[in-house]
Parts: sequence; structure tokens; C-alpha cells
Amino acid sequence: MTHPRLSLVLDTVPLPPEGRIVVFGADAGSDLGDLPRDRLDVICGFAPDHAALTARGYSVSFYPQDGYSAALVFLSRSKQQIRNCLAAAATCVTPGGMVYVDGGKHDGVDSVLKSLRDAVALSAPLSKAHGKIAYFAAAPQLLVDWVVPRLTPAPGFLTVPGVFSAEKIDEGSALLAQALPDKLPARIVDLGAGWGWLSAQILAKQGVESLELIEADRAALDCAQANITDPRARFTWADATQYTPTERVSAVIMNPPFHVGRAGDPSLGAAFIAQAAKMLTLSGKLWMVANRHLPYEDSLAVHFHHVEEIGGNGRFKLLRAEKPMTASASARAIAQNSGTAAQGAARRGKASRARR
Repeated sequence: MTHPRLSLVLDTVPLPPEGRIVVFGADAGSDLGDLPRDRLDVICGFAPDHAALTARGYSVSFYPQDGYSAALVFLSRSKQQIRNCLAAAATCVTPGGMVYVDGGKHDGVDSVLKSLRDAVALSAPLSKAHGKIAYFAAAPQLLVDWVVPRLTPAPGFLTVPGVFSAEKIDEGSALLAQALPDKLPARIVDLGAGWGWLSAQILAKQGVESLELIEADRAALDCAQANITDPRARFTWADATQYTPTERVSAVIMNPPFHVGRAGDPSLGAAFIAQAAKMLTLSGKLWMVANRHLPYEDSLAVHFHHVEEIGGNGRFKLLRAEKPMTASASARAIAQNSGTAAQGAARRGKASRARR
């Protein structure tokens, strides 16, 4: 594979013949084929992408070191996170080494490059495939004023740019916390725990003996570990749709994501539900919040014997499910639902043909 813009710029300003190269912002689908695999240090803290990049043979780290010969920065959605990545790249590359900045129009590349021109000696951008790439030479203290410090979304809590709801408490999480009973089961998992605000509310309830925070974003989990010092809390960096605790728990509480990059993907929340059911004892309970338009009741119905809506508002719904099904019962429910859906589609097709 060849990255169209990266290939273009490397023909103009090639990489140095030796030395480590750091890459910021790569994900599982990033095309790094134009770069020397054995010299790369890919910075990635999102567990599914970290695993995929590692499986492709790349050296993947959580945080950069110093002394790189060059850097490549792929732009992300968070402007503050972009500023921090560019500042880190300019600092960790040896003076004079190139920092390449790549992004599509949907990444806001024009805005980023415009800001960079005011701060560094930026090259003219090269345009291709609905995006642009440009470069500048690293230097000591370059872009140091671009660093965005830790944020304070709530009293006693710190976050960093780029994590979910970094600047304020998520409305859905706040609604869910208010709806939880005063006394909770003893052993709980917060699935997709983020920077820990909801977990702190869980730990404040009666009856909680242990809480495992499972989070795929390493930066968010690091924030959670700084924000929560309660000895009952345990922190696990993992893909929530794949991880299973060593022992079943009595409750799962979650505010699952439903985006993969920019694209909405309700199947992600459905995968959270399926995994939550696997984590619970047969008498276990699930509390969750979701955007009101997402059809999670169907997913809950094939994994739990009892499902109900317990509140919410115009944007969010709060759902409680109890008594997860066994794997065989869940499989039968999925097959039955699939058959019912197929029959419904067939009936609609016949009705449509009859109207013609």
C-alpha cells in the first residue's frame, strides 16, 4: 500500500537514512507502507488500534521518547490534542529533523496548517486525495506555547485533551449516576470507564466492595487512576468488547460509545451489551445510558431475561437489564429474532409487489 500524500512528500523531502521515526495519530487502518517498519515508533494508546498495529509488526508505544530523527503526525478530531501532538513531535525530534503533518479536509487540515504558518517555517503544502501534507524542521522550544495543559472538567478531576468529554461531565453519565439506587451490588464493572467520574459516583454508593474500571483509551485510564485513589478500584486497559474479568461480577454499569472515528456505529454499543452479559452472574444486573435514537433494546432482549427503561430525557434513555441469558439461550433468541426479521422483510416485499 502507498499513502498518496506521504509518498508525494517523501519524494521531495526524504527521510533521514538512519534513526528512529515517531508516528502520532495512526490507527488500525493507517497506511504506513512508505515508512521503514523497523525504524518506527508508533504512538497509540487505544487498545484495539494498539493490538492491530502490533499484529502488523510495528513497535507501538504509549508515549514518545527523545532523539527521533523525524516525526509524522496524522491529524485527529480534537484540535487541542493535535496541538499537543505537534508540540510533542517538535520537542522529541532532534533539531533540524523534519516533522511531517498530514490530514484530510475533514480533519480540518487547512485550519491546522494556517495556525502552524504563524508559529513555524512551514513548507508549502502538497495536496492529493482530498487532503494535504506539509513539513517543518524541529527546533528546541518550538511550539512550546501550543501545549494544552490538563483540563478540570469537575472539582477534583483532571483530564487531557482528546479523551471523551474532556471538558465537562458527560450529560448521559450524569443522568445515569442520578438514576442508580443508593445501594449497589458488591462486585461491579464500569465498562468503558473513561476518566473516572461515573466510577467515583459508583464508589460513593453503599454495598460496593470492588469496582473494575475497563477502558480502551490509555490516556483516559491514566486520568482515571489519577482521579480515583479508592483502594476498591482496579484499573484495566483493554478493549471493552473483548475483555472478560477473571470472575463474574454482580453488576455492570456503562455509558458505551457509538462512534468509530467520525462514523456512528450502533454495533459498538451492541458489542458492549453482549460482553456485559458474559461478565455477569446469572442474577446480575446491567445499568446503561444511551442516545435515545439507538435501538439497544433489541440487543438487550437477546442477552437478558428482563429489560426496562428507567428514565432519561429527550436526548438519552436509561436502561436496566437483569438476569443474563446463558450462551445457548442467547443464541436461540438471536436466531429467533433473525427469523422474525426475515419473515417481516418477506411480508413487506410481498406487500410492495402487490401494490404494484
